[in-house]
Amino acid sequence: MSMIHSTDPDFRVCQISFDTLLEIQLEAEDRGWATRWTSVDAVRSQVKEGGIVLQSLMREERGGILRAYRCLLLFSTVGDGDAGGIATIDLDPVRFESLERIDRDPDVRKVLVRIFSLAAGGISMVSKN
Repeated sequence: MSMIHSTDPDFRVCQISFDTLLEIQLEAEDRGWATRWTSVDAVRSQVKEGGIVLQSLMREERGGILRAYRCLLLFSTVGDGDAGGIATIDLDPVRFESLERIDRDPDVRKVLVRIFSLAAGGISMVSKN
């Protein structure tokens, strides 16, 4: 797998619905991809319904053919109040291309990249001194 950089043509950030996430999960299950939840029920137990933000992270090519995109998902978690979670999932390239982008403005793209970077590294509330 090769990393996708914010300057790459296939870098994108998208907001998806909970139903779209469930469809992506089912596609990943059908293809036997390892980077997914164990089941739709597992998704429902961890991801709160609502808007989910997706960012392309890596691309998988085999024999020069694009097989999948590995993406980060940023979402609200079930039962944790306002807490969020971040996870990865693999997407079919056709599905990936069909998602509506929210990162077309270069300044917005930079901010979204920073948000995902902080989320992946871990965010916690900090008491000010």
